[in-house]
Amino acid sequence: MVTAERPPPRLREWMLEGLSDMGKTGGHTGPHAEPEPPHKGQRWWRVMCLTGVDYFSTLGYQPGIAALAAGLLSPIATIVLVIVTLAGALPVYRRVAEESPHGEGSISMLERLLSFWQGKLFVLTLLGFAATDFLITITLSAADASTHLVENPHLTSTLHGHQMLITLILVALLGAVFLKGFLEAIGVAVALVAIYLTLNVVVVVVGLWHVVTAGHVVTDWSSALTAEHGNIFAMIGVSLIVFPKLALGLSGFETGVAVMPHVQGDTDDTEESPKGRIRDTKKLLTAAAVIMSGFLITTSFITTLLIPEKDFEPGGQANGRALAFLAHDYLGNAFGTVYDISTIAILWFAGASAMAGLLNLMPRYLPRYGMAPHWARAVRPMVIVFTLIGFLVTWIFDADVDAQGGAYATGVLVLISSAAIAVTIAAHKAGQRNWTIAFAVISAVFLYTTVLNVIERPDGVKIGACFIAGIILVSLLSRLARAFELRVTSVTLDDMAERFVRDIASRKIRFIANEPDRRDKAEYRDKIEQIRNDNDLPEQEDFVFVEVTVTDPSEFEAGLTVRGEVLHNRYRILTLESSSIPNGLAALLLHVRDTTGRIPHIYFEWTEGGPFANFLRFFLFGQGEVAPVTREVLREAEPDRARRPRVHTG
Repeated sequence: MVTAERPPPRLREWMLEGLSDMGKTGGHTGPHAEPEPPHKGQRWWRVMCLTGVDYFSTLGYQPGIAALAAGLLSPIATIVLVIVTLAGALPVYRRVAEESPHGEGSISMLERLLSFWQGKLFVLTLLGFAATDFLITITLSAADASTHLVENPHLTSTLHGHQMLITLILVALLGAVFLKGFLEAIGVAVALVAIYLTLNVVVVVVGLWHVVTAGHVVTDWSSALTAEHGNIFAMIGVSLIVFPKLALGLSGFETGVAVMPHVQGDTDDTEESPKGRIRDTKKLLTAAAVIMSGFLITTSFITTLLIPEKDFEPGGQANGRALAFLAHDYLGNAFGTVYDISTIAILWFAGASAMAGLLNLMPRYLPRYGMAPHWARAVRPMVIVFTLIGFLVTWIFDADVDAQGGAYATGVLVLISSAAIAVTIAAHKAGQRNWTIAFAVISAVFLYTTVLNVIERPDGVKIGACFIAGIILVSLLSRLARAFELRVTSVTLDDMAERFVRDIASRKIRFIANEPDRRDKAEYRDKIEQIRNDNDLPEQEDFVFVEVTVTDPSEFEAGLTVRGEVLHNRYRILTLESSSIPNGLAALLLHVRDTTGRIPHIYFEWTEGGPFANFLRFFLFGQGEVAPVTREVLREAEPDRARRPRVHTG
C-alpha cells in the first residue's frame, strides 16, 4: 500500500512568505525564523507617494480646519505651520534619517539612552503612541472617505445609514492590498498621488485666477483682517495660538522615516552604511514638505478669500470639503465629481502609509523583546492583525471622524516631539553646539504644541493610553508565554573553551553550574566536594565549571560567547554572559552535544526560596531557580529525551 504524500502547507507558506521583508536590518531573525529574501527597494519618489497618500490627503480637510480655527487669519496661520514644517519638522527628520537609516525612527534613538526594563517600557510607550497615530490614520481616513461617499448628492439616498459598513469595507480592502503584496501598494499610491495633486493644481490655478481677476476680494479680505486684529504683530500672535489646531498633517514625516528601508539607494549601499538610502530619503522628506507647503499656503489663501465664512461651519457646504466646494463651484459638477472620487480614493488609501509604518516598526521591536511570536516578523499575518484592530477601532468610534481627531493629533505630536528631543540629544553627544541649540528650540515648539493639544483635547491622551496599556499587556503576556524558549541565537567558543570541550569529550562530559563569588581556591574545591556528595560521584570524575554573568535581563535574543580560563592552576572554567542564566546554560549544553556527539551532564544545587518568587526572579532578572528552568528550556528545545542533555540537582 502506497501512502499518499501530504501536500505542503501552502497557506502557511504564503502567509510567511518574505518573512520580515518590510526592511529589517538584516540581523539574526531568531532560532526558528526563515531566511529573509533580498530587498531591492523602490525609487525615492515612488516611496514618497506612499507617505504622500497620508500627507497630501490632508488637503481634503486642512483648509477647512484652518478656516474654522483661524477665520480670516487662516492664510497667516498656515504660513506659521509651513515655517514650523520647513524650519522645524523637516530638519529634525532629516537628522533622524541619518541617525536611524533602517526605519526605526526616533524610537530607536531614544532606546539607546535607556537599558533594562525601564528602556523596554519606554519603547513600548512610544510604540503605543505610534500605534495610535498609524491605526487612527487608517480608521479616520477610511471613515472620512466613507463620509464623502455617503454625502455625495447622487448617493445619499442609497448609502445613508451605511457609513459603518462602508468604512469596514474600505479598511478590509486596504488590508487586501497589503496581503497581495507591497509593490502593489506602492503602485496604487503613485497613481493616486499623481491624479490627486494634478487635480489640486487645476483647482488652485483656477482659484488664484479668480482672486486676481476679482481684485476687490483681496482688498475686502485685508480690510476685514486689519479691522479685526489691528496690526501684523497681533495677527502673528493669534496665529501662534491657533497653530496647534492646524498641525494634523505632520504625520507624513514619521511615516516617511518608517518606510525608509524601501528606498532603493545606491548599488554599493550596505546595511551598515546605506549612504544612498539616507541621501534619497532626505530628498523624499524635502520634496514632500515643499510640495505640501506650497499647497497649504495656496489652498488656505483661495478658500479663505473665495468661500463665505458661514459655509465652513458645521452643516455648511464647504465644511470638511473646502477644495471640493471650489471644484464644483468654479469648474462644474463633472470636474467636481472627478475631484470627489480622487479625494475619496486618496483618503481611503491614506492608511497605506500608516500600514507600512506599522509593518516596519512593530516587527523590529516586539519579537526582539520576546513580546510577540516569531510569525510577527512576517508581513501578511501582521496585516491581518492590524486590519482586525482597525475593525475594532472603527466599531468603537462608530466610524466618526471627529471622535478620532484628538487621538490622531496626540499620537502625531508626541512622536514629533520625541523625534525633536532625540536629535537634540544626538547633536549634543556629537558636540554640535549650534545644532543642539536649534533642535532644542524646535523641541520646545513641538512640546508647546503637544501640551496645548492635550489640554484642549484630553481624550487623545486617554485613547493613546488605551493603546499603550494594550501593547504592554499583550507584550508581557507574550514574554511570559515564551519564557522557556531557547532564545540564544548563536554560540561561539574561544580557543581555550574549545580545548576544554575537546578534552572532556573523550570521557563523560560533566559540567558544574557555579555562581561566581570570591572565585578563590576554596570556592571551587568546596563546590566539587558538594556535587560529589550530593550526587554520589566517585573522586576520579572530571568536571568543568560553567559560570554565567547576567547582562541585561530585559533582552530576549542574543548571541552567546564562551571563554575558557584556568584558575589556581587547576580548575577549568567556562565563562559566558547572557540575559538569562538557564537559557545560556541550555544553549551551551546543546552546542556541546551537537559538536561532540556526546550527551553532556550538568550539576546544580537547589536554590533557596519559594518557587513563585524564584520564577519572578527568572522572568524579570534572568536568575531564580536555575536548575528546573534549565531543564524546562532543554525539554522545549529538544523533544527527544534520548538526545536531551542531562540535568542533575542535589
